[in-house]
Amino acid sequence: MTDTVDQAARSRMMSSIKGKNTKPEMTVRRLLHAAGFRYRLHRKDLPGKPDLLLPKYNLVIFVHGCFWHQHQGCHYAYTPASNSEKWKEKLEGNRQRDLAQQQQLLEMGWRVLVIWECGLKHLEKEIPEIISIILGHSAISEWPKRPPRER
Repeated sequence: MTDTVDQAARSRMMSSIKGKNTKPEMTVRRLLHAAGFRYRLHRKDLPGKPDLLLPKYNLVIFVHGCFWHQHQGCHYAYTPASNSEKWKEKLEGNRQRDLAQQQQLLEMGWRVLVIWECGLKHLEKEIPEIISIILGHSAISEWPKRPPRER
């Protein structure tokens, strides 16, 4: 299967994808701020430049897109049909890098919370669950634990 646009147009389109201040990240920031949490953003000196840091709770938060970070079992985590081998390699590389960065953060004494985009798309009243994770003591957590729309 071939791409429907030329290489220059595809490159332009891909470069316009934001890495921070995304819609899912802004949703999490609004929810946390409304719940009274204060945070720092995108610390460059930490592995993976976490989206949010809650120093008071020794917690870093990553807001991951299900496609780009390959949320296991999620409806939104698919491999494109065109150039699939290249995409598999790219997306698996993202996943492995995420795991390595999370391990580094754990070794540095940080707790890690990964919030998946699919949970935010189907958000109803799960904010208490996120708050309990923040206030808890788990070294590493994911929310939601299972994708709302599984493959």
